[in-house]
Parts: sequence; structure tokens; C-alpha cells
Amino acid sequence: MSGRSRNPAWLGLGGNLGDPQDAMARALQAIDADLRTRVCAVSSVYRTPPWGKTDQPDFLNAVAGVETGRSPRQLLDLCLEAEKGLKRVRAERWGPRTIDIDLLLFGDLSINELGLEVPHPRMTQRAFVLLPLAEIAPELKIGGRGVAQFLASLDTKGIDRVTADGDWWRQG
Repeated sequence: MSGRSRNPAWLGLGGNLGDPQDAMARALQAIDADLRTRVCAVSSVYRTPPWGKTDQPDFLNAVAGVETGRSPRQLLDLCLEAEKGLKRVRAERWGPRTIDIDLLLFGDLSINELGLEVPHPRMTQRAFVLLPLAEIAPELKIGGRGVAQFLASLDTKGIDRVTADGDWWRQG
């Protein structure tokens, strides 16, 4: 993609139905297969208790860093297409799902449009986002504050690392 700039972006992935780790791997593979987007870094997988609606199975979560020549809206559309390909059903807010892909950050942009808010409005309240994000981007700042600063104020009890590293999505 010579002559075109690539923007850094961060994606949060999770799921708690079926085989969520496989679904996240397949989603990352689909995103990486896009000619304008490349997966550059992926965190370990973490098992996390549900957030918001707590009467459901634990989630598996991870964060990926990508470089993209897409706009934020186009990247979000790519993520939604990956979810659709994995049979994501939106039945209930914060409810069980096979896959969920959130656009967390897109460079240092702040966007507040219908269906697209960046930085993700609740990411700094969610240890299941910040813990894997801190693993692969410890120096990253969100609104001028470091990831570790936000993470220090959150409870990480009950969050367990499932994989040893970020290569899990390439295997199998």
C-alpha cells in the first residue's frame, strides 16, 4: 500500500458462547486478510467474569493492535463483517455472544458519531480491556493518561491469563 498512510488502532475482542478463542482467532485472521489492515500485536487470552450482566458464563477476552488504511468507520464495518461471518447475534446488551469486536482507539482521534464512539466510552472502566491492552501497549495513553493509571484503579481479581502469549490466533 505505497503512498497511503496507515493508522494505528486497537480492537477489543471477546466472547462466551461456543469456542470463543477459536472465534476470536478466526475474526483476527479475517481482519488480517483485509488488504488495507494488518494485525500487528495481539495480547494473551484472558478468562474474565461477565461485566454488566453477570448471570452468564465467563468470557474470553483479548486485545489486538492493527495498522489500517481504512477510516474508523470502515474499520468498524470490517469488524462487524467479521462478527457477522461468525454468526454474532445481538439479542441482549452485555449478554452472551459468540464474538464481540470493539473499536477501542483509532490513533489519537476522538469520534462521537451515531454508532461509532472512539475512544470506546467504557474502556477505561473495564479491566478485561485494560489488562490485555497493557500487556501489548504498556506506554499507550488514553486521553493523556497511561493505561496503567486506569488499570491501577480497577479490580483484576478473577481475571486469569489463558494463553502464554499473543501467538494463539495464528495456531490451528
